[in-house]
Amino acid sequence: MDHYVPKDQVTTLLDHGLFTSAQLLGGFLVSSSTGNSEASPQLKAESLVLLGDSFFKEKEYRRAIHTYKQALLHLKTILKPTATTSRSSLSASNRSSSPSSFNNSAINENEVKFRIASSYCALNENRAALIEMEGIPSKAKTLQMSLMMGKLYRYTRHTRAAAACYKECLRQCPYIIEAIIALAELGLPAKDIISLFPQTPSRSARAPFDHLESSRWLQHYVEAQCCIASNDYKGGLELFSELLQRFPNNIHILLEMAKVEAIIGKIDEAIMNFEKVRSIDPYVVAYMDEYALLLKTKSDQSKLNKLVHDLLNIDPTRPEVFVALSVLWERKDDRGALSYAEKSIRIDERHVPGYIVKGNLLLSMNRPDAAAIAFRGAQDLRADLRSYQGLVRSYLALSKIKEALHAAREAMKAMPQSAKALKLVGDVHASSTTGREKAKKFYESALRLEPGYLGAALALAELHVMEGRNGDAVSLLERYLKDWADDSLHVKLAQVFAATNMLQDALLHYQAALRINPQNEAAKKGLERLEKQMKGVDPDAPEEDEENDVEDVDGDVEENELL
Repeated sequence: MDHYVPKDQVTTLLDHGLFTSAQLLGGFLVSSSTGNSEASPQLKAESLVLLGDSFFKEKEYRRAIHTYKQALLHLKTILKPTATTSRSSLSASNRSSSPSSFNNSAINENEVKFRIASSYCALNENRAALIEMEGIPSKAKTLQMSLMMGKLYRYTRHTRAAAACYKECLRQCPYIIEAIIALAELGLPAKDIISLFPQTPSRSARAPFDHLESSRWLQHYVEAQCCIASNDYKGGLELFSELLQRFPNNIHILLEMAKVEAIIGKIDEAIMNFEKVRSIDPYVVAYMDEYALLLKTKSDQSKLNKLVHDLLNIDPTRPEVFVALSVLWERKDDRGALSYAEKSIRIDERHVPGYIVKGNLLLSMNRPDAAAIAFRGAQDLRADLRSYQGLVRSYLALSKIKEALHAAREAMKAMPQSAKALKLVGDVHASSTTGREKAKKFYESALRLEPGYLGAALALAELHVMEGRNGDAVSLLERYLKDWADDSLHVKLAQVFAATNMLQDALLHYQAALRINPQNEAAKKGLERLEKQMKGVDPDAPEEDEENDVEDVDGDVEENELL
């Protein structure tokens, strides 16, 4: 036959990873007289699947979808006469799901649908992917298919269906870490997740998973993820620390710890763990946007520059890279930084740090309405301390005190052992003159719970100043300075001294703050104001706080119980 194109050679090229060559040869195969023969729809369908595989592997997902669907149309002409007998030949769920795994005599329709769904996923068209996956019978689903179904149901907010898919994954294999994390985030208790793991069917049979010492680490891992998901950050960190002793230098555990430490404000510990990860594997991208945020907090511009440069060289398509770019760009141009944050969300609409950074940028641009929407987007995906903090700040900027109080109390209920959540409720009460006494109680409770929490100490000092208790503010801040050499403490002390006309003391503390952190904007502006004061010029006229009182008897009772 003069125009014969060997189909098996396309399969060979795919198996060897020569996808461009497979695509070119597949084009010849599909367009050959043999491939076009209406008398051979089976061969036509098989040829189209192979061509679709080459598009899939080259990441030409639109072409892959189009080609696979053509193959399925040809397959239907084969299946129509023998619909009852074809079912068994098309539901071989134990067959490999790799795109070049078809044998020469049959096409697995379910695997083609799975590949179409995978292509839609790559294009972030999750609903279209879900429609394809729902066309695959449950008994025909492989582990890979079940995991994808779980993700798709979760993305489309079908929580129960998502949990069912993840549970099925763990019943078959308890070591699917993605399923464990997902179920923890969906709110399943640790004991319920562990109960899914396959147990010994009988004494004589060998168990695929048991509760002996060798498998206890996995149970501890489940417990750690459930602690983090339920905002028990302290418990989660303790469990991860134990796991790290058993698995030293485990990148995943170090990243999980660093991420949590970043959220709860343990900045130095988080930076240390991120740097350890980069020393072990300098090409890690996961969570590196969280690292960028910490470097910005520390005003470490040189490390931030290097991190962003490295990330761009590793993979410039990841959402973490655009969040890091946004963090870097913020000092130069808010609008540019905002466009990078929005780009990260377009790449992955479930990337929480993108929403957090976007919200904070919008707040700094005096757009609290839009900021609140961004923080709510983060909360819908994963409610953590930062999204609550952002919402409270947004509502206070909008003078929506009731909404701010509701968000702060939600944080306190979700994290009853969090000093930062208590401080958040205090911040709302401090925004009105009649709520300052309540605010004081919340700040003091936060400091009893976490004595080293500088945020609460600074807020309490500010409250003392607002109430005219400057001496109390100074003694509180000086007490903390004995243990923490922090630039923000020096700035606050300088502000108090400047307000009480102790200008030389103020000058000393502004200078101390700038020695610790030369990029501290509050210290720079404070020095400018101080120069005016030293020249006898009033830097600004005092502004009276707008009273925005809130009466909420039920809420007061609830707060007292929590306190």
